Amino acid sequence: MPRTIHRWNELSPAARSLLLARPRAAERADLAREVATIVSAVRARGDKALEEFTRRFDGIEPRGLRVGAEEFAAAERALPPAALAALDRAITNVRRFHEAQLRPALRIETSPGVVCERLEVPIAAVGLYVPAGSAPLPSTAIMLAVPAAIAGCPTRILATPPGRDGSANAAVLVAARRCGITEVFKVGGAQAIAAMAYGTPTIPKVDKICGPGNAWVTAAKLLVAADPDGAALDLPAGPSEVLVIADAGAAPAFVAADLLAQAEHDPAAQVLLVTPALALAEAVAVELERQEPALGRREIAASSLRHARLIVVEDLAEAIAISNQYAPEHLILAVREPRALLPQVTAAGSVFLGDFSPEAIGDYCSGTNHVLPTYGYARAWSGLSVESFTRRITVQELSPAGLKELGPTAVTLAGLEGLDAHARAVSLRLEALEAR
Repeated sequence: MPRTIHRWNELSPAARSLLLARPRAAERADLAREVATIVSAVRARGDKALEEFTRRFDGIEPRGLRVGAEEFAAAERALPPAALAALDRAITNVRRFHEAQLRPALRIETSPGVVCERLEVPIAAVGLYVPAGSAPLPSTAIMLAVPAAIAGCPTRILATPPGRDGSANAAVLVAARRCGITEVFKVGGAQAIAAMAYGTPTIPKVDKICGPGNAWVTAAKLLVAADPDGAALDLPAGPSEVLVIADAGAAPAFVAADLLAQAEHDPAAQVLLVTPALALAEAVAVELERQEPALGRREIAASSLRHARLIVVEDLAEAIAISNQYAPEHLILAVREPRALLPQVTAAGSVFLGDFSPEAIGDYCSGTNHVLPTYGYARAWSGLSVESFTRRITVQELSPAGLKELGPTAVTLAGLEGLDAHARAVSLRLEALEAR
């Protein structure tokens, strides 16, 4: 059906807000209650609960939770050489980009005799979640496993839902193995998050869980992250999304293809075009109608396109302002001088510059990470990186001379706050130094 083109400057503030509203998620209260029930069951009954949920939600009889050596070997045999080469190429690029994120320890003398440091320490145990609902995602296994290995996390486990035959997806297994993951468990959904957060007789407990997922997975991650006995989460997220800013010189076929590439992810995914060129918006609408029927996942894309927005604005400055307000997971700058606009971008998960930087390349093999904040969280959160798998520990060391010089400042500040014990912890030492 024809796509509606919205003229931004003809809309009221309320209509503009409504236009940029994300699709409503599943009823959060009901979802939260059901997820809490699943999490409680896994905590109470461990592996038995996981097996029951596999029968209930996946519709299969579980054949063991842990992926064994033969299943790994069979997965390797199942993939053709071209697939193996593509996985290796993606791993190489992702590793190259993420290795560059490593930073030396910070050490600075803030005052004479006062040394402050910051150390990067790997998280001891991390759980990686790779969805496999309507489509398996070996690329996500790469995006999670590579930075976790570079960070040096001693324990790295991966959970992914089993297929209809009870086995894990072959490409996911091969990607995980080639990224150094040896412990993979065939369990999905909220129950997988609960298992990694609290541990079961088979699945070890982890300190942090990383990876995307559906509303159930996201709700479970939020729930266990709020529990001191649970596990931290990487970042909050919702359905996938892309916003394309295009000028009159953009190729309508390219823009439509980028919108459809994101739309095929999920019925709740949202895609937006913001452009000052009415003719381009009209041409993109035509291209969407032309390209959509050929998609293998056209029903999913069609559902997603009900949330699509084609918006015509006054100029590119207004387009950037709208994008920053929306804070998209993916932002494509399909304009003639994309780098000139880049400094104005203040809220986006990942940015793609120019006509020949499709978002799909970032999903797979450019080297950047595709685990990104969605649903507006890009206003305050960053995408996954090596830093996501480390902790920053600060250190300070004062020499006697350093304390003698800086200590009175601390005593004065403690007095301003009325914290006598703080002041005395310093003044006692100052008195001892004076008595020497």
